[in-house]
Amino acid sequence: MVIDIPHDKKSRVVIIGGGFGGIQLAKTLRNKDVQVVIIDKNNYHTFQPLLYQVATSVLESESIAYPIRKIFKKAKNVYFRLGEVTKIDPAENKVYLDSDELSYDHLVIATGAQTNFFGNDGLIVNSMPMKSIIEALDLRSMILHNFEKALRNSNERKRKGMMNFVIAGAGPTGVELAGAMGELKLHVLPHDYPELDFSQMNIYLVQSGSRVLPMLSEKSSEKAKKYLEKLGVNVVLNTRVLDVSGDYVQTSTEEDIIARTLIWTAGVKGNPVEGLGKEAIVRGNRIEVDEYNRVKGYENIYALGDVAAMTSEEYPNGHPMIAPPAMQQGVNLGKNILRAQKGQEMRPFKYKDKGAMATVGKNKALVEMGKFRSGGSFAWFIWMGVHLMALVGFRNRVITFFNWTKNYFNSDRGMRLMISKYDPGTERRKKKQMMKKRHLQEMEKE
Repeated sequence: MVIDIPHDKKSRVVIIGGGFGGIQLAKTLRNKDVQVVIIDKNNYHTFQPLLYQVATSVLESESIAYPIRKIFKKAKNVYFRLGEVTKIDPAENKVYLDSDELSYDHLVIATGAQTNFFGNDGLIVNSMPMKSIIEALDLRSMILHNFEKALRNSNERKRKGMMNFVIAGAGPTGVELAGAMGELKLHVLPHDYPELDFSQMNIYLVQSGSRVLPMLSEKSSEKAKKYLEKLGVNVVLNTRVLDVSGDYVQTSTEEDIIARTLIWTAGVKGNPVEGLGKEAIVRGNRIEVDEYNRVKGYENIYALGDVAAMTSEEYPNGHPMIAPPAMQQGVNLGKNILRAQKGQEMRPFKYKDKGAMATVGKNKALVEMGKFRSGGSFAWFIWMGVHLMALVGFRNRVITFFNWTKNYFNSDRGMRLMISKYDPGTERRKKKQMMKKRHLQEMEKE
């Protein structure tokens, strides 16, 4: 069945994905002489850098999500359709959402990234990722369920396993999550569960490399490690997490960690759509593009953001898989599409690196912008300001600012609700079934 979109003579730009890159591209093209169709499996845009605050009860999920239709309610040339693209057909210039189809003049793949478990099926089944609002809510429920179960369990080892948490990966997500959990341990959970001895609760941040936040300078990295240790986080370096088995997290060292919960933030990979030739997919499961974000081998198909690999001498593996490159690529690609329509020459993309930042907890953050480097309270306020301004929607900014202000003066957090009915056993069975289905599909292709 053909998806019903009002037909006109304008070129149709179909954008797969409502993340940072896709939304920025659509903003650049809104109210221009093109028709824009955004397709996403969710009807909202997620501000992923703050997912960890949903998982740790700092913010409600609605604070970091915004309806895509509302973003473009005043744009007469932008349409949104809910669904997940199952495949594309470059020969016919069509995308498919199960049995439905939609034609395009220009196709932009902005499907972002997915969690990379590096082929370890055990980690896929037994660990907790955090790439979506649903996963963040599941993680919040699991954390709180663990303490509820610990109250009912008299076995000391099992109770310890429920109260301990391992976070794999010390990039920004892992560090920020570990810091937030450290604050929960110190200021929040002891008031909710006074019967439990929180000196037995341990938070482990495991990093395969030699330091946390490797994208920052060594000085900032060391400062972040000290911040984490002040919050009671055990930073374990030069160690890889291998699997989870019962009450133990297996590592590359001889000593395993007693913990039932492994939170995986150790890697991401591209999330391409089916239908492109295998030659278009390169390292990191990303789509190879030229300096105009055009997929190599195709004239009217583009990719941007995390899923796109634009290699150069400066970025031999493609740009960092973070929001700024995706947003800048979205703006540049939008302008290039409009230039091409006018017969003008397209301009190559050049990434303007504005620096990096991460927060570890209240009054504890690191900011590096060019030669400017800061840590502590001042950096924390910079981090808050940047993230507040980047949130979509005035309401979200106001609510987030209110919650951050309240939490600054009062460490109590009001979003400790177990809304998600997350059951580890059921989820493991679902994941195993999905993996079997995926393996069968791969065997059929071969």
